[in-house]
Order: sequence, then C-alpha cells, then structure tokens
Amino acid sequence: MIETESTGDVRRVTLARPERRNALTPEGLDDLARAVREADEPVVYLSGAGSAFCAGADLDVVADLEDGRAFAERGQRTARAIEEAESVVVAGIDGPARGGGLEMALACDLRIATPEATFGEPGVSLGLFGAWGGTVRLPRLIGSADAMDLSLSGRVIDAEEALQMGLISRIVEAPEEVAREVADNDHRALALTKERLRDDSPTPEQEEAEAAAFAELIERRR
Repeated sequence: MIETESTGDVRRVTLARPERRNALTPEGLDDLARAVREADEPVVYLSGAGSAFCAGADLDVVADLEDGRAFAERGQRTARAIEEAESVVVAGIDGPARGGGLEMALACDLRIATPEATFGEPGVSLGLFGAWGGTVRLPRLIGSADAMDLSLSGRVIDAEEALQMGLISRIVEAPEEVAREVADNDHRALALTKERLRDDSPTPEQEEAEAAAFAELIERRR
C-alpha cells in the first residue's frame, strides 16, 4: 500500500491503493509513518497513485471500528511522524485530498497542488470529524474562520481557493519538481530551517536556538 523509492536526494513515498482512492487503513498509517521516519534523503515527496491524493480513512475500516480512540491516536502518530521528520516533507496533491488525506497533507512542510487538486473535510456528513490532528492543524494554518467553514460545511474547494486560503503554497503541473527544487539546497541548512520554523517555544528560546543554528552553519562554511 505504501511504496517507496529513493531518487537521489528525494525519497518518493506513494500511497499506492488507487482502487480505493488511496484510503488509509491502520496498517497503511503505520507503514506511512515508517517510510517517512526512516528516510535518509533530505526531502520526502508524498503523493498518491492514480487519480487521487488520498480519500482519508478507509470507511470499511471505520464501519467496523471497536476502538475509535485508538484509531484516532494511530492517525495522529502518523501525522506527527511526518511533521517531526528531519527530512523536508513535500505533499504533491493531484486530485482529491479528503478527510484524513487532507490531514496527512497538513502535517507536511509544503503542500504543492496541481490544477486538478480538490480539498475537503467531509467528516460531518458522515457523523464524524477530522481526528488525525485536523482540528488542530487546520485552524493554525488557515485561521479559525476558514477552518470552521470547511469543517462545518463539509464543502469541497478547488486548488485556486485553497491557494487563496493559504492551505497550499503553489499550483503547478508537476509538484515533484518543487521537491527537487528544495533538495537542490544545502541539506543541513534545510534541516535546521525546518527545525526553527517548526519550533513553538517561547520567543526568547526560539531566538537563542536560531542564533545557535546560524552559528553552526557559519562554522560549516569555514
């Protein structure tokens, strides 16, 4: 279900279940976390096989769940593995990103979409909501008003509207080219820049760590 391929400085991680629009099972979540966490490459490119990025949780699995909390926590661990990876993780979104699929994309460092990409949090239509960190990351990224709109209406938006909201960074025909553009940069600088941008410590602590990281990079140039 999760395919990996090393292509120089980029590790391709592909959600490879196109017959189910790459819907995620518990095992798929674990495999995805492992594939990202074990990457040695400075950049991971996450995409979906076929005509979708990811439809979210496999609804057949959801229908038979006996422990909803454990399933939510499993998805949360996978999203954290993406977010905390040393590699820069670039989501290449082509086609639908729904529910848990959108939540995995939210955990990535960059979200790059094709013109055919669409986005939605349809949980409320199913009597659910996005519990893989969606209620945490979505308002942080796009603000509470737009997050409330998407999550409470369940509506689907296209790539242009997602770009206007700040949900994605760019719309391009070939998102993997952006991942390779990132990988062309200094690898240690990439890791430290991601680390600094992800830091949510109090400002004085952030500034101290920022200065130390900058000093490390200067020392490497000597």
